[in-house]
Order: sequence, then C-alpha cells, then structure tokens
Amino acid sequence: MLSLEKYVLSDLYIYPVKSLGGIRLKSSEVTERGLKYDRRWLLVDESGKFITQRVYPQMALIDVEIENGRLEFSHRIKKENFGFNIERNSGIKTEVVIWNDKVSTQFVDSEADEWFSDMIEVKCRMVFMPDETNRTVDTRYAHSNEIVSFADAYPFLLIGQSSLDELNSRLIEKLPVNRFRPNLVFKGGNPFDEDRIKSFILGDVTFFPVKPCARCVVTTINQENAQKNEEPLKTLSEYRSFDNKVMFGQNLVHRGCGTISIGNELKITAWK
Repeated sequence: MLSLEKYVLSDLYIYPVKSLGGIRLKSSEVTERGLKYDRRWLLVDESGKFITQRVYPQMALIDVEIENGRLEFSHRIKKENFGFNIERNSGIKTEVVIWNDKVSTQFVDSEADEWFSDMIEVKCRMVFMPDETNRTVDTRYAHSNEIVSFADAYPFLLIGQSSLDELNSRLIEKLPVNRFRPNLVFKGGNPFDEDRIKSFILGDVTFFPVKPCARCVVTTINQENAQKNEEPLKTLSEYRSFDNKVMFGQNLVHRGCGTISIGNELKITAWK
C-alpha cells in the first residue's frame, strides 16, 4: 500500500572524485549530467582503467571538500592535505575506460597524480571530464539520450530513509546512509516506495526512476575506517535479491535543470 504522506528531500550528496569521500550539501544545482561537480574527476591506473573502492577500499579514507572554487582533500589516517583549483587541468587529453565505456578526458597534473598515488599506495593518475565529453546513459533505460559523469551508469541514485531504517531493523550494527553513496535521500512513506515511483518533481526538475541499483562490495566497506564486513549484502540478499543481484535504491534520469534543496517536497507525478 502506498503512503499518502509527503515525501521530503532529507539528504543531498555529491562525490566529486569517484570513490573518494562524499560531500553533504544543503542545496545543489542540477546540470545536464547530474548534480554539479558530482563525479567529474576520476582516478585511473597506469593502463587508463578506472579504479574504485571495490578493489582499493583505502580510497574511502580521503575526505573531499569544495571551498572557494577549490577541491580540498585530506587523508583521515595519514593527516596529509592537498588541493587545487576546480578549473585546473593540464590540457593534455587522454581516453580512459570506465566499465564498458571509453571516455575522452583531460589529465589534471602530475602533482595530483603523485599525491593520490602516495595516499592510496597505488600508482594512479587523476583525470577530469570536460564539458564537451558526452558519456551516455544505457540506451535500454534512457528517455532521451541522457548523459552521465563518471557515476557508474546513471546521473542520480535515490534512496528512501524508510528503506534504510527497515534494513537497519534487521541488522545488529546499524549502518549510515553513506554505505550506499546516494545522491538523494528522502523521508516519508513506506520502505522501498522508491521502487514504485515512476516520476517525481523536485523544484523545476522532473526525475524518473528507471532501474533498481544492483549493490556491490562497496556497501560492505566502512566509510570511516575502510574496513570490510559481510553486511549489509548478507542480510539484503535474504529479501532484496532479484535475478541474482542485490537491489537497494533507484537509479534516476531527469529532465530539466535548476536548484534543489533539502526540505523540498518530492511531488509524485506517476506510480509504476
């Protein structure tokens, strides 16, 4: 049964560098490829392939902030800091691989490469996705050739707080929402109402949940200390498995741009 109460945006996150720490915002600009600055930077290995916490959980230990037009990084254990202007890049173009996509990018610079290689103890380089690069959403789920940043596949991930609360009711150790790295979190309604929403409006932007999010080992990594556990995948697999995949949250595409803020109502325009 669907709830008749209001759905309200309660949390809003961006992850400027894929698989590093997230930033909780009070409001954010929605751009063509997602929230402004969300996953526009990426770390790649020496072959140009993307790297994430799936293989290198120590990436969780690097916090990220945006201050005065700069990206500021700090390593939680090593107590090392680094930063650069958001507009900074070497101008040197390169093609990198993320999942099945080959994407045209630009290197940031050697100083960034060295700092991140030292921090995660893996030889890597940092790249930026310029505005002229268009990485498209999977055509099986796109509505009108939407584009995406370095997010896994879609511009946004939506989770209902009720869904997390329901999961935590089954766990001995309660988990924070950062285990699931969402962009949008809403309060109100019943657990997993996000699975039943076909479209909703936030501000001047219309969002369309198009595909449940298949969860990976990153959800088992404590984002505070980078330690792995078997939860929440063990428990989720008992009641949220579909086609041999564990689903939690909804991937979204959108239409329109504008600003969205915590406290905005999700106005449901259609149900599945």
